[in-house]
Amino acid sequence: MENNRVLIGMSGGVDSSVATLLLKEQGYEVIGTTLELFAGSSCCNTNTYLDAKNVCNSIGVPHFIYNYKEEFKNHVIDDFINCYANCRTPNPCIECNKYMKFGYMYEKAKELGCNYIATGHYAKTEYSKEYGRWVLKKSNAGRKDQSYVLWNIPKDLVEHILFPLADFENKEQIREIAKKNNLKVANKPDSEDICFIPDGDYKKFLELNSNIKPKKGNIVNTKGEILGKHTGLYNYTIGQRKGLGISNSVPLFVLGFNKEKNEVIVGEENELYKKEFIVEDVNLILFDDIAKPIKVNTKTRYSAKEFASTIYPIEDNKIKVVFDEPQRAITPGQSAVFYIDDIVVRRRKNN
Repeated sequence: MENNRVLIGMSGGVDSSVATLLLKEQGYEVIGTTLELFAGSSCCNTNTYLDAKNVCNSIGVPHFIYNYKEEFKNHVIDDFINCYANCRTPNPCIECNKYMKFGYMYEKAKELGCNYIATGHYAKTEYSKEYGRWVLKKSNAGRKDQSYVLWNIPKDLVEHILFPLADFENKEQIREIAKKNNLKVANKPDSEDICFIPDGDYKKFLELNSNIKPKKGNIVNTKGEILGKHTGLYNYTIGQRKGLGISNSVPLFVLGFNKEKNEVIVGEENELYKKEFIVEDVNLILFDDIAKPIKVNTKTRYSAKEFASTIYPIEDNKIKVVFDEPQRAITPGQSAVFYIDDIVVRRRKNN
């Protein structure tokens, strides 16, 4: 008989709690776990642990807590700081998924004799006869689909991942299941902040936890003309309009940075649009490699739409993306995710 033991990551929220319940009802041998990652964060505090453990007790599955604080700092927090230090805009959830939920947690699952790991993400895995392999796909959750933040799952791990919420269309369906099963987390609000910055003040976090400090410099246009002063490169993001402290006959937006000169570069909105860019550190899920141009839809931010594009393989495990139409505010540090229909092809950080 196939090993149906599964280790599910539990945040103490309603999504992972209902996912645990559904797995139990589907006949899996379920073990719940909460990873201790950062003391005082929105997903790692006493209430989180108690909520997850109480859910497990109520549905009759074991629950364990494992300490990965050092690993979380090395892989997620240090990357977050390094990105801002190098004028990039990070997405720490993607790094956390890569190293913690689908890295260390899978290693722990194997130690516990589990054939699967699971989370409460809105995404889907299934075997594709067309491609002859297991694939990562969009869920049925529409705008809440989270396949974008799961692009760096190793292809050989996909068949060992379960997403019990894949076929639900909205959060209210999940809350209703929780209410019907008397789960106390049924009305628990979602946590939308960066988990280790629960107050949302990432600038203060950087100043307190790194060598990044306020350092004034020039705001310049693309001709190098000085238009004003900035308070530190980390205080600005590409596409930003408000808070620049400069006046101009037409609105100006942040276009980029010159780290060596400590400059913020601004320009008019039309200058924000690009038709092509390079992505690095590629993780292919659908193919073993890309030998020729492929038509895909590309998404460059979690909340962004997808747009028609063509991807081209280039040297050093990089890919050039060329949009059919120019797109706004493509940002270094964010991930570019490629889809064919609803299947994830690959993605990685924009260069």
